[in-house]
Amino acid sequence: MPDRTMAPAGLWVRVLAFVVDYLPIAAYLAVLVVGGAWLGRSSQPLARVLFGGPVAGEATGFLLITLPVTLYFALFEASSRQATWGKEQMGLMVTDLVGMRLSPLRSIGRTVLKFIPWELAHACIWQISFGRDPSSAIYVVGFAIVWLIIGVNVVSLLVSPTRQTLYDRVAGTVVVHGRPSLLTNNGINLTTSR
Repeated sequence: MPDRTMAPAGLWVRVLAFVVDYLPIAAYLAVLVVGGAWLGRSSQPLARVLFGGPVAGEATGFLLITLPVTLYFALFEASSRQATWGKEQMGLMVTDLVGMRLSPLRSIGRTVLKFIPWELAHACIWQISFGRDPSSAIYVVGFAIVWLIIGVNVVSLLVSPTRQTLYDRVAGTVVVHGRPSLLTNNGINLTTSR
């Protein structure tokens, strides 16, 4: 069980933390889009190698998007701050079940579990983009699985007394309020929301 002095974080404060985290991620994605547009104009052969089919596109997307974002979450949550930039701004931190800092391996495992739906959605999108039949049932099943996993995570967070998602339960982690946040510093107190 987590330390009783650290209350588990509810849904809305975790959503806000992710929105804040998404700001630097969106800036990084914008740089990738501009770089990709430039690459497409300046080097058609290289662009075809990187994005010329579903497997190449998925591999390139994984290396340029999924891997850096996964490392961002995993390394920051295993750091001495125990939080990404967004979680830190919301006063949150990720701990194991007794309130201790995550090892890098456990943090990577937690983050991989968290991003399975994201990567599955990317795989479906790449396959639809290059597939012969974009209306194939396999894509419907793939996206249904994505939404099912997301739904199970949200329901788990809402009904669990420790506010753990499914991936938190599997990884043996919990997100808690552990420091002052921007919300409490600005007179708004959403950190106790569940």
